[in-house]
Amino acid sequence: MNINVFKILAVALAVMCASVAMASPEPASRIVRKDSIPPYVPTIDDMVVVDGDTVSMIIPGVNYGRFDRGLFNYLYIPKKNLAIGLTASYGSLDTEDIKVLSVLDNVDFKGETFSINPSVSYFFKHNQSVGVRFTYTDGKADLANMAMDIDDDLNFTLHDVSYHSHNYKWGLFYRNYVGLSRSKRFAVFNEVAFEFGTGLSKFRRYYSDELYNTITSSHSLGLNFSPGLCVFLQNNVAFNFSFGVFGLHYLRENQETNGVDEGTRTSSGANFKFNIFNIKFGLLVVI
Repeated sequence: MNINVFKILAVALAVMCASVAMASPEPASRIVRKDSIPPYVPTIDDMVVVDGDTVSMIIPGVNYGRFDRGLFNYLYIPKKNLAIGLTASYGSLDTEDIKVLSVLDNVDFKGETFSINPSVSYFFKHNQSVGVRFTYTDGKADLANMAMDIDDDLNFTLHDVSYHSHNYKWGLFYRNYVGLSRSKRFAVFNEVAFEFGTGLSKFRRYYSDELYNTITSSHSLGLNFSPGLCVFLQNNVAFNFSFGVFGLHYLRENQETNGVDEGTRTSSGANFKFNIFNIKFGLLVVI
């Protein structure tokens, strides 16, 4: 009797399992957890509307290496756009900023520098632009008095020393952006710029109670490579940050003191390292 009861229970349990399996929309082994869904992989077929035209969100590129890194260049700034940029800086230094223990005494110094850098560029292709740039830099330094007393054999006094320089640069540049996401907010870029500059500086000081005025005129050529980051703060306004890492330069200077020509000096070289003096911050307006 007990064996028949167990048989009946076993048959009922089998029927229940079969009915549950038939009522289930798909087997439990085919249920996919949300955290196991692979990330979205963009394709060149992703489209977006730009100025009434449907274009791809992914800009096709050439893989120059042996391996495909899975990196995508998203559309960041479409072609036929005009970009206006502006970078400006101002710095000053006076006696309160100078502290060298007790070696310097009676220091009266003041210096300031100002720079403005407007630019205009045109996007001839998606994420690629060419443009022109103008740079003006003005610097002044005035040392009214300074005395140095280290020991009885090493001491001197300077007074009424002044330096003033202004430089102009004109340049052509090419910039290539790489969009980092579909949101078109962040991008990295690389800039190649060819610049021609001219400048004039005046150095005035006293030596043996005689006034000396030295005027130096200069002409320069430069080829600079600068990577950077661009972030759109609004739909048409972006913030730029760039720094120089490689450059070639040529400089020619002519100097005269109190109207007497002292000669000409030329120099050239290459810079293959991070240039802390070539860090630029600015705004970019895309129209």
